[in-house]
Amino acid sequence: MKNIIYNIGYFIKEGRIIFKLNFWSNILSLFSIGLILFVLSLVISGWRISTEVLSLIQNEAEINIYTDETIDEKSLKTVIERINSIDGILESRIVQKEEAYDRMEKVLGEDAKVLEYFDDNPFHFFIEARIDIEKIESINKEIKLIPNVQYVRDNREILIRLRSITRGFKILGTFFIAAVGISTIVIISHIIRQGIYNNKDEINTLRLLGASEVFIALPFLMVGLVLTVGGGIIAAVLLYTILAQLYAYIAGPLPFIPLPSFPIMVKSLISIILYISLFLGIIGSMIGLSSSK
Repeated sequence: MKNIIYNIGYFIKEGRIIFKLNFWSNILSLFSIGLILFVLSLVISGWRISTEVLSLIQNEAEINIYTDETIDEKSLKTVIERINSIDGILESRIVQKEEAYDRMEKVLGEDAKVLEYFDDNPFHFFIEARIDIEKIESINKEIKLIPNVQYVRDNREILIRLRSITRGFKILGTFFIAAVGISTIVIISHIIRQGIYNNKDEINTLRLLGASEVFIALPFLMVGLVLTVGGGIIAAVLLYTILAQLYAYIAGPLPFIPLPSFPIMVKSLISIILYISLFLGIIGSMIGLSSSK
């Protein structure tokens, strides 16, 4: 170990020489790996964002329960008590007619003027309940058995679609991780083998001088790591730029979409990409070295 640390300058110098022997080929490989890892980072970010958005939506999942308009106060209180006793109901509250009217005005926006044609408030009060989304089926069944309950509105179709999107990103992400891993390892191992072939005379000289295999291999390993980690840095810069624009675009016209925190998301994704690039660099270099003995 001391010998390796003492000769670190030599390893860097040799690594630079190996890189320059096929300079333009290595530069193209660097950017190719960067673009491959960038595509992978986009898939992973889509997977992470959709998963977190779904999780946030699930935590705020609500259903609206409508009762008979003629229900008296005592019966309404009984209905609420029975609703609160159902397993999976986190909390419930009554949304009065005035609040329902105000909500619809916000939803309609400029078209809200159509509500002015009504002499009276056309909306009926309802009960809003926050629920555990995993128990929505049993909750719906039990609520419909409660007297005076006429209708239950939920967002199951939206949640089912979001789950499908999340599964799709998960499958796509797994596929891309495998594809990127294989292609990057092949590229790096080929570059390492080519570098060893171009320096075979120098390698034989070092062996005759008594240099160990680790001593000979380290400059080639460094080249492999430079290519993959450099590609990872390129991918990280591109990812940061794209995500910054995406968040700025969504936060303006669509502020109601519960996106995860930008700094936390970017930091996490960049760390993942750099770790993947480091891992692929080590594996690809080791395969290239072992196949060239």
